[in-house]
Amino acid sequence: MNLETLKSTLPRDAMASVVVFLVALPLCMGVAIASGMPPAKGLITGIIGGLVVGALAGAPLQVSGPAAGLAVLVFELVRQHGIAMLGPILLVAGLIQLLAGRLRLGCWFRVTAPAVVYGMLAGIGILIILSQLHVMLDASPQASGLNNLQAFPAALVDALPFGAGDGWGAGLLGLMTIGSMWLWDKRKPAKLRFLPGALIGVSLATLVSLALSMDVRRVEVPANLGDAIDWVQPADLLHLLTDPTLLIASLTLAFIASAETLLSAAAVDRMHQGPRADFDRELTSQGVGNLLCGLLGALPMTGVIVRSSANVQAGAVTRMSAILHGLWLLAFVLLLTAVLQSIPVASLAGVLVYTGVKLVDLKALRGLGRYGRMPMFIYGATALAIVFTDLLTGVMIGFALTLAKLAWRASRLKISLVYDEDGRSAELRMVGSATFLKVPELSRVLASVRPGTQLHVPLEHLNYIDHACMELLDEWRAASAATGSELMLEARAVKRRLEGRVRTTVGIGSAA
Repeated sequence: MNLETLKSTLPRDAMASVVVFLVALPLCMGVAIASGMPPAKGLITGIIGGLVVGALAGAPLQVSGPAAGLAVLVFELVRQHGIAMLGPILLVAGLIQLLAGRLRLGCWFRVTAPAVVYGMLAGIGILIILSQLHVMLDASPQASGLNNLQAFPAALVDALPFGAGDGWGAGLLGLMTIGSMWLWDKRKPAKLRFLPGALIGVSLATLVSLALSMDVRRVEVPANLGDAIDWVQPADLLHLLTDPTLLIASLTLAFIASAETLLSAAAVDRMHQGPRADFDRELTSQGVGNLLCGLLGALPMTGVIVRSSANVQAGAVTRMSAILHGLWLLAFVLLLTAVLQSIPVASLAGVLVYTGVKLVDLKALRGLGRYGRMPMFIYGATALAIVFTDLLTGVMIGFALTLAKLAWRASRLKISLVYDEDGRSAELRMVGSATFLKVPELSRVLASVRPGTQLHVPLEHLNYIDHACMELLDEWRAASAATGSELMLEARAVKRRLEGRVRTTVGIGSAA
């Protein structure tokens, strides 16, 4: 970027960066809390996502940082293996992303059925809601979505004024945050549309809690950001490299983070008319960012659609907006730590509950309905499996159902034999995919053809025909020649699809 271009775009990028910073500040801390990590860890990830990934990104207008979509996975990893092992897991995940980007595998990370992706996000959204409802009451979330659901009635009773706890004030602050965000999204003035609802809700809840001197949990941020850095220990890294379970965790984290990033980049591309995203470069930059976050013991990052859409809508032109938003985060943490320490944790939980509701995208479900009931079923099955088992199992179930659907469709073939009025010729109609799985059925139909029949076999209604079915037709032609039967294979419509394969087999009596 030359100096003249920088001068012309910097004012718009600077204004957009402030908007993104205001969106990112509460989300960085809220995602960290939802992940079972200190809020400062999320701020470190947001700073790296802006200053480092923003400078290297293949999607210039995409903003990277801690993502709600990974909060459930990180919470589970921390619960099972401890905070100390998150750094090595993330470091290896970053190396996988970096290697994948250098090998130009970016497009392959996007080979995911939309029903599985939307179902995964819906399942994550439900888990976030179930866990953060407890945090809104100044209580601790349980280990799983089912446990959170079962424990919520008792936690709610304890939080009421006549209960054993005192979380009712925190609950009111959380509800105030959610209500403020919803009302701001619906009624925000045109001149103030650049202000994010999360900032409005958190600011209002914080001011009310301070004015009323409410005794609620507040954000704990160290006065020195360096105190929040936990460098990866060589012993922990060596332990990871010798433990298959931890290696699978790194691979899972790399895949989900990459898929979410590249899907977000594709969505951002549809929002503006500027340069298109380079998916391989974006994947490489995410690998660098997650590698650094792993070294520092911070949260994982992805490209995030909420901050990215705010960036585009605020008028960002170049990557300087994402870089500057990281700079504002760093300056705020260094200079205004006391402000962060006054924020109620329940208010940030309210932001995450509101975000979780949006992840359960019913518009996406209705959109999948245009392609039949099966995509909607896969969406629901994936989401529920994530809620009642875990993230990896739910995603694998979604993939398995998608493959089962493809296998079922690939094996579908409708076969009918229709004779002309004179009874001397007939048409063998096949609709669908003629594969080796349908050889027995096709063989039975061919066996029922009357001797002396001229059999026409049009192939224009076939999606696919394999060698086994073509060979069966050839064998029938040879065997029935003695009875006066003739096979007329009308393959003109499938020549383009099967290319040379059909051209070598058309000679069995083609009418083409």
